[in-house]
Amino acid sequence: MNSPETLEQVLQRLLEAQKYAVLATENGGQPYTSLMAFAVTGDLKALILLTERGTHKYANLVANRRVAVFVDNRENLGSDTQQAVAITALGDVEEVAGEACACLRDAYLARHPYLAGFANSPSCALLRVRVRSYIVVRHFQEVEEWRVEH
Repeated sequence: MNSPETLEQVLQRLLEAQKYAVLATENGGQPYTSLMAFAVTGDLKALILLTERGTHKYANLVANRRVAVFVDNRENLGSDTQQAVAITALGDVEEVAGEACACLRDAYLARHPYLAGFANSPSCALLRVRVRSYIVVRHFQEVEEWRVEH
């Protein structure tokens, strides 16, 4: 008999399987969401995102570093209410430069090699979301929180 997955295992599985997330930012009281390709560090402590510096989301991130990132595995089926898993990562974002940027960009491009041109553009910012916690929703209304220790 298999033992049930730990919350950390659920997070690992979902974040490795899904390639896109919804980034939620805010500026002046107005929420704003963006569909983003992402990567996650092996320790689940950070999410890696790229964006052009001239976008609304980048301006929002400069004004307010607090973000939420939503990832799920729904398939638009009725059974999703019981079987889908959805997570919201809560954290603070920072633009990364230098050697750390190169390492994170390599991890991002290992997952999204088709975005190499975009990733290497001088107007592209590499962003690291330092995750404080993950809110995990399973079975429609089973909600758990997994706090990240930095």
